[in-house]
Amino acid sequence: MRFPAFLVNCKAYPQAVGKNAVRFAKRAERVAKRTGVKIILCVQAADIAHVADNTSLPVFAQHVDVEPGAHTGNIEIESVIASGAKGTLLNHAERQLPFAKLKETIRVCKKMKLPVVLCAATPSAAKKLATLKPSAIAVEPPALIGTGVSVSKAKPSVITNSVSLPLPVLCGAGISYRKDVEIALSLGAQGILVASAVVLGSQEKMLEKLAQGFAK
Repeated sequence: MRFPAFLVNCKAYPQAVGKNAVRFAKRAERVAKRTGVKIILCVQAADIAHVADNTSLPVFAQHVDVEPGAHTGNIEIESVIASGAKGTLLNHAERQLPFAKLKETIRVCKKMKLPVVLCAATPSAAKKLATLKPSAIAVEPPALIGTGVSVSKAKPSVITNSVSLPLPVLCGAGISYRKDVEIALSLGAQGILVASAVVLGSQEKMLEKLAQGFAK
């Protein structure tokens, strides 16, 4: 991964799945080309190949599993790589895993050379998870996710207490304005992770607004 990074989690919002995933990706691609900001899209597993084939943006899985065999519904690492994924989120607040499972999953991802952005709810959780040596940690207080109240304004200590970790730290939760991004970066974050503010809003306009926050 290259930093600073602008990650967008499409979740399972209808506005960014199926055909809409490609439409959304093309909007993000236009913004990335205009602004020079590295935008990474985290899409549903079924959409990885469609988005990867139709845009130049890096595509991440939203989650992966590591148990091969008789596990219907698992999202195997080999399958997302074959579909064009360049990385994955892991341990999002909506899809948390036990520490032992995270350790094994990250071990396999490293073996497969698949970067992992590991989500953490607090700086203390981020400190523990950093021992697993993912590619980056995204700190997102769950109480602020989807609220429009940004972590960089409401809880800047979440960022300042995390950025001393020996790996890149992204921040997320409630980031909705250019200023939210500027503050986050000024506090030492190496990027942002956003979802509803972009996917559910005026997509290209919101992407552009947040991308401008990366301007030096």
